[in-house]
Amino acid sequence: MEGETIVQIREAVRALCREFPGEYWRRVDRGRAYPTEFVEALTRSGFLAVLIPEEYGGSGLGIRAACAILEEIHASGGNGAACHAQMYTMGTVLRHGSAAQKARWLPAVARGELRLQAFGVTEPGAGTDTSSIRTTAVRRGDCWVVDGQKIWTSRAEHSDLMLLLARTTPKDQVGRRTDGLSVFLLDMRDAVGRGLEIRPIRTMINHATTEVFFDGLEIPADSLVGEEGKGFRHILDGMNAERILIAAECIGDGRWFVEKAGGYAREREVFGRPIGRNQGVQFPIARAHVQVEAARLMVEKAAGLYDAGLPCGAEANMAKLLASEASWAAADTCLQTHGGFGFAEEYDVERKFRETRLYQVAPVSTNMILSYVAEHVLGLPRSY
Repeated sequence: MEGETIVQIREAVRALCREFPGEYWRRVDRGRAYPTEFVEALTRSGFLAVLIPEEYGGSGLGIRAACAILEEIHASGGNGAACHAQMYTMGTVLRHGSAAQKARWLPAVARGELRLQAFGVTEPGAGTDTSSIRTTAVRRGDCWVVDGQKIWTSRAEHSDLMLLLARTTPKDQVGRRTDGLSVFLLDMRDAVGRGLEIRPIRTMINHATTEVFFDGLEIPADSLVGEEGKGFRHILDGMNAERILIAAECIGDGRWFVEKAGGYAREREVFGRPIGRNQGVQFPIARAHVQVEAARLMVEKAAGLYDAGLPCGAEANMAKLLASEASWAAADTCLQTHGGFGFAEEYDVERKFRETRLYQVAPVSTNMILSYVAEHVLGLPRSY
């Protein structure tokens, strides 16, 4: 039954995406706009509530269903970055949020009345060294006071809620460097202008990313998610989900590039013959397909472990590395196959090329993944 459900989800997502063809995404990209219509359509269809339990108005499905949704969005030529955070933040909220928090927020998120799209973790001086973040939350009476700065906080301007990681115990007062961090579910609607400032960052891809500044922002005491000081462990559930879901997006991108390259190679004639007849053209496309299919297996393995509640840090990281490298190789092949036309906006190749390149860097860089595997899987000495 579960397999049938996934198939049905894929078909429904493809049908929805046909309403948002390349022309739509080119227009959004050209104007650096947020794809509001697309996000609203996904919300109405219930796809953004796929991980929310049925008791709160969601579908109550697992991360494999979420992967199918995001993969099909990308395979259809779209981009799930405008809304994927609402899926991967659920890992932390569902596993560590209180019953009161879930009852308060999740039904409204499931109905589309609220957006949980902002994930405040990365900082200018910390990057992937999450334990070195400097944003602080200090308890004062019945509230927490937040001060600091986050960067690359995408969708902050289009979200109502933010999952925020802040230090609640100074680093020099904890036994392990990952201790003393706490997670908060922050309502941003009334915070802007009274201690919260959001500044857009223009980048080579249209991800609506921002810098976020906290200056004495007071948030209610019940904003704390899970146990105080254990936020790093809590946030890992979100990070593993993020890696798996991003990997699924890369699989979708890879499929799109392979199909696009193959279609062009069959139709484009040079010297009186289709260019796809030449092994120099067809072999890279075939190799890209093989790489995408191989990466897909690791994504499926990681998603299965996550849904089963089993440790999946290594698999989530390896899935993200393999899928991002496969999508990037497919992107390069697709662009090369198209030649000069690959740089033309109307073919959508250059947009997707830019978009999929990000995943070599974020949400975690390839080198950090290799360091993780070396240390935690192979037992080699810590390199940093």
